Amino acid sequence: MKEFGDVFKKSFDFSGRSRRREFWLFVLFTTLISIPLSFIDAIAGLELAEDFGVLGGLFSLLIIIPSISVTVRRLHDIGRSGWWLLLTFVPIIGWITLFIFNLLDSQSGTNAYGPSPKESYSDFAITK
Repeated sequence: MKEFGDVFKKSFDFSGRSRRREFWLFVLFTTLISIPLSFIDAIAGLELAEDFGVLGGLFSLLIIIPSISVTVRRLHDIGRSGWWLLLTFVPIIGWITLFIFNLLDSQSGTNAYGPSPKESYSDFAITK
């Protein structure tokens, strides 16, 4: 749950790196929140279009910038520029490529975007 909150704290931070765990927990929690909101929209008659409800739309607006920033930091973690996020505009091939990028393990050590959060975290855990 801490990682989910961290993503919102770093919403406008497009520098640095984010671990796979932080990225995928954010995806998990946003999905788990979106599903009930969709049901509430459907039951309460709050749908503005076939697949677009008021609550789901507001939630999507709330998470759009944190989603972009965590994805950019995740791309930085594997040594790629945040500009790779533009692949989302390439149907299917771009989406699959980004999905695979988000599955890759962190680059070890320091890269052009900063020190590895994975190694920094494990160093901190050892010293505690």
